[in-house]
Amino acid sequence: MATRKGCTPSQLALAWVHHQGSDVCPIPGTTKMENFNQNVGALSVKLTPEEMAELESYAATGDVHGDRYPEMMNTWKDSETPPLSSWKVEC
Repeated sequence: MATRKGCTPSQLALAWVHHQGSDVCPIPGTTKMENFNQNVGALSVKLTPEEMAELESYAATGDVHGDRYPEMMNTWKDSETPPLSSWKVEC
């Protein structure tokens, strides 16, 4: 689809995220200006509802397997941080 749209695969991925709704904003982690400029190009990629459905069909929920995080990360990702007032000493 990226070839059909005249963009790079990464621009297509960012455009897909951008088209998820007004409450969603892609935040690409880039460290090079060349990549930043390419990412900005994703804003000009327009996707029709049919194209969105096609993209979403590529990664249907049933096709995703495995855990999101490695086992060692599960010990802290769901932990609760106690409120500051419960451990901070007032001077």
